[in-house]
Amino acid sequence: MRDVSDVFDVIIVGCGPAGSTAANLLSQAGRRVLVLEREQFPRFHIGESLLPIDLPLFERLGVKIDAAAYRFKQGAEFWDERSGAYAYFSFADAMPGTPSHAWQVDRATFDLMLADQARARGAEVRFGVTVRDMRADPDGVTVVTDEGGGAEHRARYLFDATGQDAWLARRARSVSPIRELGRAAVFTHFEGLSPEVRAELEPRGDIKVMLVEDGWHWLIPLIGGRLSVGLVKWRGKLDEAALDAALAASPLIQRLTAGARRGPTRTIANWSYKNTQSAGPRWACVGDAAAFLDPVFSSGVSLAMLGAEKAVDLLLPALAAGQEADARLMAPWATHMQPAYDAFEQLIRRFYHTRLVDHLFFAAEPDPALRRGLISVLAGDVWRRDNPFQTMLESSRLQAKRVATADESAQ
Repeated sequence: MRDVSDVFDVIIVGCGPAGSTAANLLSQAGRRVLVLEREQFPRFHIGESLLPIDLPLFERLGVKIDAAAYRFKQGAEFWDERSGAYAYFSFADAMPGTPSHAWQVDRATFDLMLADQARARGAEVRFGVTVRDMRADPDGVTVVTDEGGGAEHRARYLFDATGQDAWLARRARSVSPIRELGRAAVFTHFEGLSPEVRAELEPRGDIKVMLVEDGWHWLIPLIGGRLSVGLVKWRGKLDEAALDAALAASPLIQRLTAGARRGPTRTIANWSYKNTQSAGPRWACVGDAAAFLDPVFSSGVSLAMLGAEKAVDLLLPALAAGQEADARLMAPWATHMQPAYDAFEQLIRRFYHTRLVDHLFFAAEPDPALRRGLISVLAGDVWRRDNPFQTMLESSRLQAKRVATADESAQ
């Protein structure tokens, strides 16, 4: 019989923002936590633009953002060089109560900081460990790793926080693509920006979103005179040649990167999906392992961390009561997260496939209340019920469902 001292309360697979958040909060509550991460940290990762809604959670995690290590982010700029349209949204102009700024981060540094803070709170974190198998039974969860040619660890509960690898979802074949959102990204970093460009970009630190045919560019200023530049498209070929052509076609990007050194080009595919089986008896998927949307509005890291926070808040009382085997334990998590996923998905769809950008983003005289509401959504403040813009998105979604139902019943 296994010694109870060998049994963890929770095993977390993956040490990205969601995994580290869960490990931190569980350890704060006195739970014994093991985090297993395949990579060695620090490691490169994309997803460098955070949202203001993260700030309260950073306080709860005990995370101190060092302005010398991360770029202050005041807002977001939207450009369409084809028409000359431009719009700037400062988070300070959002609805009352929405945090007023965010940060641009180097993910290698940021993710290691979160992992170190989880360790400081008591979590056991092991890097360079690949999980081979997971078996859940009525009494707990067994995880099999590649340690020492094969090792087993036992816990009362398991979180899959493996990001876009979505380990359990792909094992169960429960990954469901979300169509007509960004399907891939190709990106690079530029280093050694000129002093003039740095003086232009760094005071506000805004992300620049630039519209192109069937997609968009991101431009994210980072610490040390670096600029992250990427291209996302929802259809058409997307490779290094496509990025090269898009960069060459943009006068703004050409000006900002003149004389800078370009790093390697990377590609990520299989974006925009949901996991249709994100929880079960003694296990749940958090962060991108549960769902990932097109990153045009930088929602990924924020939804991952806030979703992990909610999952922990549900798990802790269940562990105390010995009820963590309940297959429906995470149902309130799904209910809580759905409005956030809905808001961003509907906003992204309208960004790509309607005239929303022209009618609101680039409008000469936008409705002030809708504009404030839009900025709150852009800030990730999507759990409030007094936002007229979010209400409009929700009404549109419900109407689309009613139309679809009517069409089906007529067949």
